[in-house]
Amino acid sequence: MHAKSVPVTGEAGGGGIAFSASAELGRLAREFRFSHHLLTRFPFGDRQDFAGNCLVTDWPQFLLDRYDAGDAFWDCDLVAHLKQTVMPVFLRGAFTRSPAAGELPAVFVSHGLANTWAISLHDQRLRHYILALSGQREAPSLEESRQLLYRAHQIVDGFGRQDEPGERQIERLSGREIECLRWSAAGKSSEEIAIILDISAHTVATYLKSAMRKLDAVNRMQAVARACRYRLL
Repeated sequence: MHAKSVPVTGEAGGGGIAFSASAELGRLAREFRFSHHLLTRFPFGDRQDFAGNCLVTDWPQFLLDRYDAGDAFWDCDLVAHLKQTVMPVFLRGAFTRSPAAGELPAVFVSHGLANTWAISLHDQRLRHYILALSGQREAPSLEESRQLLYRAHQIVDGFGRQDEPGERQIERLSGREIECLRWSAAGKSSEEIAIILDISAHTVATYLKSAMRKLDAVNRMQAVARACRYRLL
């Protein structure tokens, strides 16, 4: 069986231990009697295709290619359900939506992915993921779902601690830069922030420009949004 598996490596707790999301997901799936696993980004905006969002999976290569070509991910039942709840879902035919799915539901069943338990989760940087376990088994019990939810959070937490390719480290913001961003987020102008912090408006502008540079933002609004994303405010 050919599968796409994207291992994630890095240092955990300073010990230099490689973290493998694929291994963790595979172990979780087997423990709860599922046959397949998937970790993918949540499809949003102009990034809705399956191949571009899929991070870790053991789906057969034929199924990966067929599903990606069908362009069904962004509009499937699984994504539709997870947009409506923060709770786990259990679905039959999760990765398709009738009647437009055509032969895809039968293809999934023939490869052992008849039923799916899934949850949408965020990591520390507020990146949004879907973690899904599929197989032939029926819905997990309440206690099993609790255990699955906890383990899913652990896996995504570990995954989120690793930098994605090309993602740079954020330079640390100073206390004053954070204060200026915080007041900007509250709708205050540079002049108002200057009065609040008892500094000049020119100094406020300098702090905000420095914060924008560190956050790779093109304007104050984007800097505030990125600071919120990284939980700096």
